[in-house]
Amino acid sequence: MPERAHSVAEVVRVLRNATSIGVVGHVGPDGDALGSMIALSLAARNAGIEAYASFAEPFVVPEEMSFLDTSTLVAPSAFPKDLDVAVVVDTSVPERVGSMVGALESARCLVVIDHHISDGTWGDHLLIDRTAAATTELIYEILIELQWEVTEPVAAALYTGIVTDTGRFQYSSTSPLTHTIAADLLRRGVHPDVVGQKLFEEASFGYYHVVAAVMGRAKFDRDHEFVWSMLTPDDLETAGVKSHETDGLIDLVRMARGSEVACLLKVKKQGVVKGSLRSRGQIDVAAIASSFSGGGHHNAAGFTSTDQPDDIIAAIIDLLP
Repeated sequence: MPERAHSVAEVVRVLRNATSIGVVGHVGPDGDALGSMIALSLAARNAGIEAYASFAEPFVVPEEMSFLDTSTLVAPSAFPKDLDVAVVVDTSVPERVGSMVGALESARCLVVIDHHISDGTWGDHLLIDRTAAATTELIYEILIELQWEVTEPVAAALYTGIVTDTGRFQYSSTSPLTHTIAADLLRRGVHPDVVGQKLFEEASFGYYHVVAAVMGRAKFDRDHEFVWSMLTPDDLETAGVKSHETDGLIDLVRMARGSEVACLLKVKKQGVVKGSLRSRGQIDVAAIASSFSGGGHHNAAGFTSTDQPDDIIAAIIDLLP
């Protein structure tokens, strides 16, 4: 698929003619998915269009993103099934939206906006740009073209997506355009200190115990420059911490000097293992994730498996140089 599939202009045309819009992100939305949902739906509602946003169960807004304006968010059961336009953000595959598939596909038109690798087989209109640092970059571009007002709450949602998906502007996907957009969002009223504190500098005290457990069992394979660890259900239960509160743990695991690839395995009670992969640039972890039917970016990817953790790690090592 080309770097950009279809155009901003095409999506703008579809949205401009819409009478009702519903925006859905992937299950367990991160800052980019939630920021995209909120920004687009808020701006649409402010423009006088009937607009909603939602995501599949578990329908919980992470505490660290509770500062965002969630007035357009509705529970999955309340998401309309007769929309003029449904928009999927930050994913391009139906499996990633869970129970929302039916409502999305019942809309008169389905738009897909994403910055991940895609086969482009889902949706009536696509905007897939793998060069974008975050989906919120694309949402910003769309809003500017639509001339829908980017109010402070809309700007805060967009900034949240950018700052999280670029690792606070340190990932290789960060471009001059990323900083240009961020600068404009700051001019529109975003408070980077507030956003930064909420996203990166607050956690429940129980999180300390989770960090201690995960870092205590970390392993470093120096021959393959590979560091990894595991999070268990008992870690969460003992600390009283929810799984979504541990999304940043991979960034601690990946810090080991001399490591090229990092992996964190989150073991679920039902035997499912969710893996997060990170690379410093030499290894394409999206290719590794694809071997487990996962995906992502060159430097950040994920997957789900029912294999045993030791078998997963052995399989990853086999794929490393």
